[in-house]
Amino acid sequence: MLDASALALLAVGTGVKLLLWPAYHSTDFEVHRNWLAITASLPVGRWYYEDRSEWTLDYPPLFAAFEWVLSLSARLWDPRIVDIDNLGYAAASCVAFQRLSVMVSELVLVMALRRVVRIAGSTVQSRVAAALVFLSPGFLFVDHVHFQYNGFLLGILVYSLAFALEGRDLLAGTTFAVLLCCKHIFMYIAPAYFLYLLRHYCVVTSGRRRRLDIGASALRLAALGSVVVAVFAVAFGPFVAMGHMRQVLARLFPFKRGLCHAFWAPNFWALYTFTDRVLAIASRFAPHLITADTSQLSSSTRGRVGDTRFAVLPDVPPLATFAATLVAMAPACVVLMRRKLDAVHFVQAVVLCAYASFMFGWHVHEKAIILVLVPLGLLVAMSPSRYVLRMHAVLSVAGFYSLLPLLYGAQELPLKAAILLIWTLCSLSLLRADGAPAWSCLARIERLYIAGHVPLFVLTELVPGIFGRLQFMPLALVSVYTALGVGYSWFGLARAFCRL
Repeated sequence: MLDASALALLAVGTGVKLLLWPAYHSTDFEVHRNWLAITASLPVGRWYYEDRSEWTLDYPPLFAAFEWVLSLSARLWDPRIVDIDNLGYAAASCVAFQRLSVMVSELVLVMALRRVVRIAGSTVQSRVAAALVFLSPGFLFVDHVHFQYNGFLLGILVYSLAFALEGRDLLAGTTFAVLLCCKHIFMYIAPAYFLYLLRHYCVVTSGRRRRLDIGASALRLAALGSVVVAVFAVAFGPFVAMGHMRQVLARLFPFKRGLCHAFWAPNFWALYTFTDRVLAIASRFAPHLITADTSQLSSSTRGRVGDTRFAVLPDVPPLATFAATLVAMAPACVVLMRRKLDAVHFVQAVVLCAYASFMFGWHVHEKAIILVLVPLGLLVAMSPSRYVLRMHAVLSVAGFYSLLPLLYGAQELPLKAAILLIWTLCSLSLLRADGAPAWSCLARIERLYIAGHVPLFVLTELVPGIFGRLQFMPLALVSVYTALGVGYSWFGLARAFCRL
């Protein structure tokens, strides 16, 4: 059962989210409505072939099963929701059902965070950190306005990490396998799971010299492998049996998208793309110094489909981003190879793997920053150092600010500004390390950086017309400025975790 404080938090969160119901919703709203219709109207064998809508099913089978479960209630609520030919349906009843489904499914996150709070000793810090994760602008903007189910999915991740913190490694691995079969983006943190479970669970030593016990280690490896294979067999087995796996994989991994999304995620490639833009403009004034193919400029801001091309800098193939991501995961490997390895080190490695994929991955969405911030929030809940709290403050402000362009309507302007400001003030004043609030822990340059988001908001949200014909500039400034904060905190946390 939930205690009084958890119920109060849930009540506050519910109230805030109900106020967001009238806000705009993105194309993701129709994506998930169409998936409800697909899973409700068609046999399983046709789920990954259906293409009447452009929003085809492209999540793994367990999430498709989740949509099917929701469709059972949707049919009773309003049968038109699950009519597969009723494309673009967004009646008030449909909006209410889908908004409510997000709120109910988010209870998984509430229960998982409650478990982490207990592990951390139910301290004030852990309660505050858990509340800030649950009420974060990331979930409010992306799930309850834009429309997705990240709270449900990341709740499963938090459960997995909580099981690891409790020393229940086999259950942690099983839960993560379920998560992978719900959304394959979590494969980016799979290296952390593989190394940790291999070293901490599968490798068994005995005696004073801690020699490897081959028999016991083999049994544990077999147990872990069996449960993971069982989970994947349940999820993908029917499609293998029907001979549909090639089609499923084609939907899950569409390698026809560009390096950058239409709105550049605040990562290394945003800085790379912006540099190319600046050099292309500079080439007009110094053509003898800079050679630019300006016909490629539009592609670097399109990014939704097709290759992202550059005017001055070399084009970036997918293999280059894959290699860069692997190299960037090296700090996570360092953390997991220490002699005395524990579950806190594992959560640190998960944070660093998520960071690496966000900073250097192919076609990264700005929303993926939540995958970094949630496990980092768990570390903050467990008595962080002043340095880790500093990096969390910089990343959270930069990461959540980068989501503001998702809510581009005039009516959402005061809403998103108020939510981000209130959350930031609470985070900087209530989260503590060594008894000092987060704001007091920040270095001067970090305070200036966080404060710099205020003039950035004025320029890009209140008076974007001052850029004239440079229509890409407001979004580019947001991406570049927040990328600096994300990169700074990544470097800082990688250094801190590797030293500890």
